[in-house]
Amino acid sequence: MSNTVNLKVNRSESKTNTQQWHEINWVKVERIVFKLQKRIYKAETVGDIRTVRKLQNTLTNSWYAKLLAIRIVTQDNRGRKTAGIDGVKSLNDKNRMALALKLKFSNKAKPARRVWIPKPGKTEKRPLGIPVMEDRAKQALLKFALEPQWEARSEPHSYGFRPARSCHDAIKAIYNALSIDKWVLDADIAGCFDNINHQYLLDKVDTTPKFKKQIKAWLKAGTIDWFNKPEVFSKTTQGTPQGGVLSPLLANIALHGLEEHLKDWLWNKRKYRIPEWNATKGKWGTIGQKKTKKTLSIIRYADDFVVIHKDLEIVKEAKVEINEYLKDIGLEMKEAKTQIVNSKKGFKFLGLNIRHFETGSYRSEKNTVGKATGLVRLIQPSKDSILRQYRKIADVIDSLKNASQSVLISKLNPIIRGFSNYHKYYSSTEQLEKLDRLIFRKLLRWAKRRHPNKGMKWVVKKYFFNHNNPKIKWLFGIGSYCIRKHNDTKKERYIQVKGDASIFDGNTAYWGKRVQCHPELSLRQLTLIKRQKGKCAHCDKTFKAEDIWETDRVIPRCKGGKDTYDNLQLLHAHCHDQKSRQDRKEPNTTQKPTVVVS
Repeated sequence: MSNTVNLKVNRSESKTNTQQWHEINWVKVERIVFKLQKRIYKAETVGDIRTVRKLQNTLTNSWYAKLLAIRIVTQDNRGRKTAGIDGVKSLNDKNRMALALKLKFSNKAKPARRVWIPKPGKTEKRPLGIPVMEDRAKQALLKFALEPQWEARSEPHSYGFRPARSCHDAIKAIYNALSIDKWVLDADIAGCFDNINHQYLLDKVDTTPKFKKQIKAWLKAGTIDWFNKPEVFSKTTQGTPQGGVLSPLLANIALHGLEEHLKDWLWNKRKYRIPEWNATKGKWGTIGQKKTKKTLSIIRYADDFVVIHKDLEIVKEAKVEINEYLKDIGLEMKEAKTQIVNSKKGFKFLGLNIRHFETGSYRSEKNTVGKATGLVRLIQPSKDSILRQYRKIADVIDSLKNASQSVLISKLNPIIRGFSNYHKYYSSTEQLEKLDRLIFRKLLRWAKRRHPNKGMKWVVKKYFFNHNNPKIKWLFGIGSYCIRKHNDTKKERYIQVKGDASIFDGNTAYWGKRVQCHPELSLRQLTLIKRQKGKCAHCDKTFKAEDIWETDRVIPRCKGGKDTYDNLQLLHAHCHDQKSRQDRKEPNTTQKPTVVVS
């Protein structure tokens, strides 16, 4: 027994002795972990629970998975410099390798450190629970195992805290659901992370006893608030700490099933039926169950969700049914943020205002029959988001009253670029122009304050220059280095993710077009597949999940072709063979230099 233990220890120690942190091949690490996650996803989709459990244990015991989990919490995470109760903010390379050796699940956990952060644009604060570094690494490791399993189970219109899904997918789903004017239940769950019933969550996680014990230890660990004297330590009888790596996934697991429950309620309990003329039988009947359920749309992003239906009574009754469903989870809707409105009045969701506007026949959208509805759907930045953006920029300008112009521009441009990139898919031109005018006036006051004894013409000439574009007359800048305009970002049309698609489904051709990085694709392949819009450059057909593609040179190397992006393309394997055969038939026009022998 002792020899076996010593052998394991020696093997573990040999890893640290032969491998340093900076020498790790992270491309290989990510690829191996991702392949195991794909196998878990595939086993879950076919209902092979036994294989799922085995693969999850294999993944959590994997040396590469432990290294990747530690890298995420110590290097990649934005909150990596926030300490837990042990005061550890960062780890050096040697400590990271030592942590990987002892990373193992148990039924114990240290309390989380309570931190209060202000909510954006509000006076109230949000409580966070910051675990210690070791618990964070364990949570990241367990997330690797649980995430692909629940990706296979997740509902198609759940978009928050899921890999390769974003706010824009949720907004696009709402846009598609509002083909005509409908009634909308715009709801928000009160204290979602803080009030989840522990027993309900543990029963729903559906995993091995070892993982359940560790999750229960994290949930029951309690919090320590150094400023809440004399009661520094507080027990946690409900909720999952907002600030942990695993908490978003646990919240999604707790809310999983809401969409399916409401659709079943509509057909079975509510017995909602839509009359339809049956031409074959020559009498009135009702449309089928599948089509009836599609009339009710539930789109959820974390704890914010909307319920959309054309019948007001259905939406009102759905609100009551949702409250009953949330009681078992220990949650309830926040009445102050929950409302039932018509899409003609509009509602706010994820910083955007979604509304039907009345319009003429030229711009009017058409219904399924092809008739003009007299309405048009517009998604615009909400007034609150515009105000928050202006206040954020104004605070930066006020804090840099004595800084140089170039420093101020370097601080403002990333803020403007981020806001513009978020709104580039929507009808935001008019609102962003107003925002730019407000920023121009703020910058003009900043410049005038620096030279109180100079006239306005002198100040404008020094800090602003006349642009060639008539729409942008004056720009704040020095020569070519100037501040960005919110409307400088080119407008694009967002393509919604497929409802049943997952990053773990193995369809690299589909996900290569959507994501910025993929463990199974190189940077060159990602760049080429996006440039070609997922199509083969030879046959112009879309790459499928089972297809094999290869990188080809437009001009072969034997004819002087180089490995530059303008000379590279992705082809099907059989298309690559055809093109290579054609290249060999064509004569080589490049002439080799002649060697003269004297």
